[in-house]
Amino acid sequence: MVDIATRVWNHKWKIDPIVRSLIDNDFYKLLMCQSIFRNRPDATVTFSLINRTSSVRLADLIDEGELREQLDHIRSLSLSRGESTFLRGNTFYGKRQMFRPDFMEWFENLRLPDYHLEKRNGQYELTFEGKWHEVMLWEIPALAVLMELRGRAVLHDMRRFELQVLYARAMTKLWEKIDRLRDLPNLRIADFGTRRRHSYLWQDWCVQAMVEGLGDKFVGTSNCLIAMKRDLEAIGTNAHELPMVFSALAETDAELREAPYKVLADWHEEHEGNLRIILPDTYGTEGFLKHAPDWLAGWTGIRIDSGDPATGAETAIRWWKERGEDPTQKLIIFSDGLDVEKIEELHKQFAGRAKISFGWGTLLTNDFRGLTRGDGLAPFSLVCKAVKANGNPTVKLSDNPNKAMGPQDQIDRYKRVFGVGEQDEMDVIV
Repeated sequence: MVDIATRVWNHKWKIDPIVRSLIDNDFYKLLMCQSIFRNRPDATVTFSLINRTSSVRLADLIDEGELREQLDHIRSLSLSRGESTFLRGNTFYGKRQMFRPDFMEWFENLRLPDYHLEKRNGQYELTFEGKWHEVMLWEIPALAVLMELRGRAVLHDMRRFELQVLYARAMTKLWEKIDRLRDLPNLRIADFGTRRRHSYLWQDWCVQAMVEGLGDKFVGTSNCLIAMKRDLEAIGTNAHELPMVFSALAETDAELREAPYKVLADWHEEHEGNLRIILPDTYGTEGFLKHAPDWLAGWTGIRIDSGDPATGAETAIRWWKERGEDPTQKLIIFSDGLDVEKIEELHKQFAGRAKISFGWGTLLTNDFRGLTRGDGLAPFSLVCKAVKANGNPTVKLSDNPNKAMGPQDQIDRYKRVFGVGEQDEMDVIV
């Protein structure tokens, strides 16, 4: 097992690559990339870094030269022969050759496009613009680089023994969480923590700890590289990015209203089984389900990623019943800001009423709260989102208005089109 503290001490090297592979990325990005490659190859999209926690002044913490070195290193990466073989020949969600030969041929020749970086008011403005299926693969690595460089900045002046104690405490903290989760019957939980992890080495350690501590209750990881390295299931389906961009490409209100369903119709043609998971909250869960076509009720399940998770689950269960479906045969995936207490609470409330699973993210792979002076390693809310599509602004409403994004006039338009009324605000931790 890697001595993480010693490796961190050795990060005094000029460059120690944070992202080691093009598949050091979330599996759902690859699935979506293939769908976009097939259905929207000419769409031009701009992704932009958004720091929701403005008190964390990244440009004051992270050296611009070091950030550029890490981003430039990512641009030099390409698929290795072993990575290509893994994607071409492995079974994902019970399906062989998940990735089509034409997509794989393109992916094997891909180098990520250029980026634009500048400082403004203590933050970094980092953007990626180009063909959607190319620039979308920047999102997760860019976030991982910024999160890890922020961690390195905080740890920079720590000596060897202080680092050893820090990581020993963090390991103990995670193991105590895992020990609590062992007691939950029929638990299904996966690692969703790539984008805001403390570091690659730490995420890999967390996954190994979950494997040993939870056994079959740990069902896999969203990180494709770690899944390959540790012989685990790669977990993931689709994300808000798809309806956000499809909606921005709509020319009329009528087309806008149908865009989230058009996305899933394309997905329905490509995938089956546990890949048919609805993510309904992009423009409000209640309205999405109310106007959803009947065929969506037959999908495998729903992922709840904003708003009050219990309310979202109750809404899904009620919707399935209204559509003549048996909720006990449906899958509910909870994935928003989870930690062990919330996992225990939701498991107790919904076990037996549906098949439930948990995508445990930042507070699995980056929970160093209370372990450093000043709490400088506390997680914060950093995202990289599609903000324009063919020159049109994208919008996300969410079930939590504090997660909404887009120009205000467009937010107002989307609320009108999708019939979104008053929403309850909730704190956004990660």
